[in-house]
Amino acid sequence: MRISVIGLGYLGAVHAASMASLGHEVVGVDVDAARVEALAGGKAPFFEPGFDELLTRVQDTCRLQVTTDVAAVAGARVHFVCVGTPQQVGSLAADLSFVEAAFASVVGQVAPGDVVVGKSTVPVGTAARLAGLVEAAGASLVWNPEFLREGFAVEDTLHPDRIVYGVADGEAGVRAAGVLDEVYAAVLAEQMPRVVTDYPTAELVKVAANSFLATKISFINAMAELCEVAGGDVTRLADAIGHDARIGRRFLNAGLGFGGGCLPKDIRAFMARADELGAPEAVAFLGEVDAINTRRRVRMVELAGQVLGGDVAGRRVVVLGAAFKPDSDDVRDSPALDVAARLGEAGADVVVHDPQAIDNARLKAPELVYESDLEAALSGAEAVLVLTEWRVYKDLDPVRAGSLVGARNVLDGRNALDRESWQAAGWRYRALGRA
Repeated sequence: MRISVIGLGYLGAVHAASMASLGHEVVGVDVDAARVEALAGGKAPFFEPGFDELLTRVQDTCRLQVTTDVAAVAGARVHFVCVGTPQQVGSLAADLSFVEAAFASVVGQVAPGDVVVGKSTVPVGTAARLAGLVEAAGASLVWNPEFLREGFAVEDTLHPDRIVYGVADGEAGVRAAGVLDEVYAAVLAEQMPRVVTDYPTAELVKVAANSFLATKISFINAMAELCEVAGGDVTRLADAIGHDARIGRRFLNAGLGFGGGCLPKDIRAFMARADELGAPEAVAFLGEVDAINTRRRVRMVELAGQVLGGDVAGRRVVVLGAAFKPDSDDVRDSPALDVAARLGEAGADVVVHDPQAIDNARLKAPELVYESDLEAALSGAEAVLVLTEWRVYKDLDPVRAGSLVGARNVLDGRNALDRESWQAAGWRYRALGRA
């Protein structure tokens, strides 16, 4: 099938290449000429494991075309809208300007019978409003939320754990769902759950899932706060309650909290939309979820001050990690970069290392010092903060690292290190939620 993808950011680029790998003829469109040029050359404009290899395979098939000209989507049967919905400046609400612009451009190119598919994360009620615009052009709208995990985006696109369609009532919705079934035929053959529902439910699925995950993460971090004052160990607590099948161990890793381009802005937009709908109390708890998450960053700065005798000013502090999570170069709302910036504001001599995210971090926080060589970064450090759980940090030899630093103080912001081996190597070890 010939399909189009509007928006070639993280979501759209992975989706376009993945659809091409399934045998479809794909045209991708983006307003960013540099991004289009990179993709046309077979190079990902961001770091994502496996994506460069996927692009290379797709390049060989000639099934993926990328352009800045939206007119190129004419003739496609299905059009995926994959643009971002960032948080509005000065508000909790989502900025829908990119979504609205994308829909306005694509409806000028669709033909009667085409299917337009929204994949962006939007406030509930958006699809119903956009459906009128799409239907006026003779096409049908399906809302098909994405559930990508950064670091696993290719896998999650080609082998998702579920597929959700939000469709209109009646025959038009049935027909549109059938067309999308053709697009996802190879994926659906793996027998994963397929949920067909109405527009509001499909829109709520993504933000409800992210809100649940954020709540679970903030819950264990709240327990970490209690463990610190009570003398407990949050890692053992998580292990114990995680054995309960009703709870499970996943997402119970206490530490610096969540970040990135989805969870923080999605829960805030969810609260804003609930307020607009007159039901703010339904998600009022998300305000505390967000607050707990922010407190973890403040607490890490406090711990750094404690191990350095009460004041970080003028002290060499090395922050290991700038990305919000490992296997990503995304620094949006990164807890690690936020802590580094807070330490810098407090007068610390901060050096930041990351295997992939230094370029993006430098754009976000140019006032900090960055070092691409790990051993050079560690040289002379008076405190080492492990804030993103990259494998290279987990595998650090504490004896070798100890020979490089000025003082053996390590703050494990992700509870990712083997405490006993670091202490045996003479390190003073501190971690969130552990005495």
